[in-house]
Amino acid sequence: MLDRTQAYKHSDAPIGVFDSGVGGLSVVAELQLLMPHESIMYLADTAHVPYGTRSDDEIRMLTACAVEWLYQQGCKAVVVACNTASAFSLTHLRAKYGESFPVIGLVPAVKPAVHRTQNKKIGVLATQGTLRGTLLKDVIAEIAVPAGVEVLTVMSPALVPFVEAGEENSEACYTELKRVLTPLDDAGVTELVLGCTHYPFLRKPIEHLFPKVFHLLDSGAAVAKQTERVLSQRGLLTRALDARSFDCFVTGDVEVAQGVITHLVDKEININKAKYIINDELCGVLLNNQ
Repeated sequence: MLDRTQAYKHSDAPIGVFDSGVGGLSVVAELQLLMPHESIMYLADTAHVPYGTRSDDEIRMLTACAVEWLYQQGCKAVVVACNTASAFSLTHLRAKYGESFPVIGLVPAVKPAVHRTQNKKIGVLATQGTLRGTLLKDVIAEIAVPAGVEVLTVMSPALVPFVEAGEENSEACYTELKRVLTPLDDAGVTELVLGCTHYPFLRKPIEHLFPKVFHLLDSGAAVAKQTERVLSQRGLLTRALDARSFDCFVTGDVEVAQGVITHLVDKEININKAKYIINDELCGVLLNNQ
């Protein structure tokens, strides 16, 4: 157990936030809004985005390596700000790190959607991986089914790449959103769960294409509150009173990420390269050691 001096020092360590790409920045924004005095270290595995089309084992492996990197950097906790990674990795990660390194994951915002719906229908826009995993299925079974709410799910492998390229306002992205979401509109859905952290960056295009049709829900604010709750319970909330640091790392091309991230968050952020080895027993890939 940490003594009091060590505990104070550890509480000022950064919160680690991980996503397969830049989508997790939507969660970072909520964390900074709720806890402006906390330092944050963000890791985007842009070398392997998107995760949604990868196999279950690949998703678990890539997530485990990324979280271990954040752990080794001295983070006091990690937020897995990726619905697909959360769907396949939370149980394993929590078993590995135990109580000493809290792992907070994402749960699609089905519960508030179920509470809000007036016609017993909600929609979920998610990735292939999230739809394939058990986490969303469990939430639907525990919350929507007992309430008699029908859950209509839709997915498109093209949407995450649009956000990763900074092309969320392109004609091609608009066309794809129209194709994917029109069936939900036709079915009378008004509550739409954004089941991927990239999708809050599609709010404006969705609202433009479907004015006053969908009420959009995502998990960002809820996961920020859960993170604050967990850190408070563990005595890990910072005691600092000033605004803290934000460090951003990517596994892919820094220059490309710089342009996209600046575009998405509308401010200049210094981005660094993260280098770590993907378990060589599974794939033998050394990231970014060029």
